[in-house]
Amino acid sequence: MTGAGTTMNWGRWSVAMGALAWGLMTGGAAPVAASARDITDMAGTSSSVPDHPARIADLWFAHNELVLMLGGAPQIVMTVDRPQARPWMYQVFPVLYQAHAVNGPQVNAETLLRDRVDLVFVPEASATIAAFRAVGVPVLVSSFHDSDGLLRVVDMTATALGTDTARATAAAYRAMMHDTVDSIRTRLADLPATARPRVVHIQSLHPLRVDGTDSIVDEWITLAGGVNAATGISGNMKPVSAEQVAAWNPDVIILGPDSGTLDQNADGGVWQRMAAVRAGRVYQNPSGVFPWDRYGSELPLQIRWAARTLHPDRFADVDMVAVTRDFYRTYFHYDLNAGDAARILAARPPQAAPDRSR
Repeated sequence: MTGAGTTMNWGRWSVAMGALAWGLMTGGAAPVAASARDITDMAGTSSSVPDHPARIADLWFAHNELVLMLGGAPQIVMTVDRPQARPWMYQVFPVLYQAHAVNGPQVNAETLLRDRVDLVFVPEASATIAAFRAVGVPVLVSSFHDSDGLLRVVDMTATALGTDTARATAAAYRAMMHDTVDSIRTRLADLPATARPRVVHIQSLHPLRVDGTDSIVDEWITLAGGVNAATGISGNMKPVSAEQVAAWNPDVIILGPDSGTLDQNADGGVWQRMAAVRAGRVYQNPSGVFPWDRYGSELPLQIRWAARTLHPDRFADVDMVAVTRDFYRTYFHYDLNAGDAARILAARPPQAAPDRSR
């Protein structure tokens, strides 16, 4: 039947069919479908999502932190973030030890059904999405490329989680992000172009990869009063040679927290001749629940850290230990002590083994 009021919503039908498939596959009765709502994801696709998803698979490394911040830690039953790679994530949210850690976003649909997943977050659209939806599991594409996109994903995720806590946290986070950006811009408003250091951000040393324009890295470098020196490079994690970095001759080099250690004598000593190395302006990027420099919710901390690092005279009053502790207390509900905050700022792992009891 196709008349108004009689057409079955395809998303809700596929959820019901997925529940039936799970029941047939496991030999048990299919779970009773909860009420649902339609949510449009970052790819512009509308999906019918349970009002209160209870079993979430988060298949994008960066997005897990957003769900955690919004209070969804207990609902994550599948994650691509492992404790070996993200020790602070498990230190702050030890409930993740109960989740099924998978090797990457290319999970087969049967695995989702076995884990009774009722909502999946994925990065860029991929072939697996059709397979997930074919068995009735709702999928939301959660990728973003700048701070505005981050805020949209935070709002989308809060809506998907469906709790007052998630919505309130998303609103507070949005206000804090705007305040952070406005404060940094105000302090740098009279900064002449000649005082903006040229920065190269190295995502990996072996192999050598840098972050160019059209990336969130380029955005925070610019907001913090720098200029991305990787001219002619667009996008994230682009392979280059040491000779190319030397040709750019940056004033500042920022090493991603997972980049490795810079050997100044490598590549025939070309690094020693760079302005940043000669001036002692090579910095390790902080890394906490997620690397600050990439696409997680700690971006406001990254912007403040980068501004203070590039312009210490203008931001001498910014205590990054205190700022970090306040962020963790407010958005992760975790009492980070000063020593641990200092370790995060130095891109070092927790000193003690993560507490699995919290």
